[in-house]
Amino acid sequence: MPANLWLIALAAMSAQQAPARPDDAAAVSYANVQQLALAQRGPAQGWQVTASGLHWRRVKGDGAGVHPGPDDEVTAHYAGTFVDGATFDSSYARAEPITFRLGQVIPGWREALPLAGIGDVLEIAVPWTLAYGPRGKGPIPGGATLLFTVELIAVNGTPAAP
Repeated sequence: MPANLWLIALAAMSAQQAPARPDDAAAVSYANVQQLALAQRGPAQGWQVTASGLHWRRVKGDGAGVHPGPDDEVTAHYAGTFVDGATFDSSYARAEPITFRLGQVIPGWREALPLAGIGDVLEIAVPWTLAYGPRGKGPIPGGATLLFTVELIAVNGTPAAP
């Protein structure tokens, strides 16, 4: 079976779809597209997949810096996109990183950021179950898989060593 058909079949067979009415073909199609985006980010493409379904890879750094814990305050730059590539938010675009308590963000970020050391850049693919769930929030629709590039700048006010 060609690789692309295998990915589509895998996504269709293993899809953990957002709730949809059986007769709502558009919702089912949307959920399938979201699952396909995750299937395309697997170990064969250099991504790691956690037990919860978070897909991630380190694109800069070696993981040797200080890692945040669940109650730490972190400073990060990020860009968030939908699977179609449309950006929904970016601290890079504002030229202003954000500072927040790790325990106060979506579950996908709470799981991914401790994998990064200060100075690392991660790409993460967050399934809807670890993002905003079946209802969504603001511009993010329910059932959306979200793609992020996240750069960990500081933990508890301590930046990377020069």
